[in-house]
Amino acid sequence: MTSGVILRGRGVAVSTAAHLLRRAGLALECETGTRRAVPVIMLSDPALALLRDVFGKPGLFADRVRIERRVVRWGTGEPVAMPHGAIVVSEDDLTDVLEMLPQLNVPPSNNFKALMTLHGQSPFPAAPMQRFGERLSATARVRLADEAAPATCWIESVDYGWLFLISDGSGGAWLLAVGGAPEALAAQAPMIAPLIESMEPASATFDTSPRMVEQLAGEGWLALGTAAIAFDPICGDGTAQAVREAILAGAVVTAVARGEDPDALQTHYQSMLLAAMRRHLQMSLPFYGGAGSAPWWREQYAASRAGYDWCTQRLSAMPEPRFALHGFDLVRRGLAA
Repeated sequence: MTSGVILRGRGVAVSTAAHLLRRAGLALECETGTRRAVPVIMLSDPALALLRDVFGKPGLFADRVRIERRVVRWGTGEPVAMPHGAIVVSEDDLTDVLEMLPQLNVPPSNNFKALMTLHGQSPFPAAPMQRFGERLSATARVRLADEAAPATCWIESVDYGWLFLISDGSGGAWLLAVGGAPEALAAQAPMIAPLIESMEPASATFDTSPRMVEQLAGEGWLALGTAAIAFDPICGDGTAQAVREAILAGAVVTAVARGEDPDALQTHYQSMLLAAMRRHLQMSLPFYGGAGSAPWWREQYAASRAGYDWCTQRLSAMPEPRFALHGFDLVRRGLAA
C-alpha cells in the first residue's frame, strides 16, 4: 500500500503545496473540485520573487505587463503617486503556467494510505468560519480614457467602499469595486471616473472580506488556501500569503513523515496562520480608519478591530512556537542555530 498526501481543491496554495510535496518525494492523490477563478491578480515583485524561488523558474512571467506606478486617493486627501513594482495576470494564467494539478486529478484509491489530507476547499473537517467584515466585491472590464497613464494602477476610497483600477497595458483595464457595484462606486470617484471611457457589465459578486476557518488543523489534516483563510485585497498580499501557507503546510507534512510530533506541528500551523491573520488585520486598520466617517467605513473598521482582538485572544492561549522554518523545512527551535 502506498502512503502519501491527499489534496482537495485547486488554486495557488494547494498547487504550491503539491509541487513542494512531490519535490520532497511524497506520493500525492488529488480531488481538484471546482472554484471560480479570479479574473485578474496583481503580483507584487516580492510575491513574484517568492513564486520564482519556490518553483525554480527565474524567468516566470518575465514577458507580462508591468505596473510601475500607483496613484492613491484615500479619504479627503489629494491623489498621491508613488513607485510600484508588479505584474498583471489572471488566476488561470497563474495555474496554467505553474503546471500545478492536471496530472494529479485522480480520486484516492483503495491502495492509498493518507499520511495527511490538505483541504483547500469546503467542506472542512472543522467548519465554523470567522468573518471580519462584510465586503462584497465585483469586477468589470473597462476601456481606459486616453489620459490614463500607462503602467499605472489607481486606488480610491469613496463613501461606501473603494475602487482599484489596474491597466493591462493595451488600453484596457480591470476595475475592482469593494462595497458596491462598479458603476455605482465609480460614479462617486472623482479620480478614477474620468479615467474610464467605457465599462462592460460587472461580474457576479464575490466575497473579499478577511476570514478564516476557526480550526485550520486537526488529526491528520490541514486547511489552506483562500477557502480556508482569506485576506482583504486592500493590502495586496493574498497570493504571497497563499504561497507562504503552502510552504508551511508542506513543511508540516514532511516533518510528520520524518517522525515529529503531529500534535505540536498542528498547533504550530494553527498559531502561525492565526498570527498572519492578526498582522493582516493590524495592517488593514489604518486604511479603514482613515477613509472617512461614512457608516460603511465605521462598520468595516469595527469588524476588523474585533477580528484583531479575536486573533489576539486566541494567540494568547497558545504555546510559544516550538518550530522554525529553515528554507522549506520545519525544525525544532532547540536544534535551530
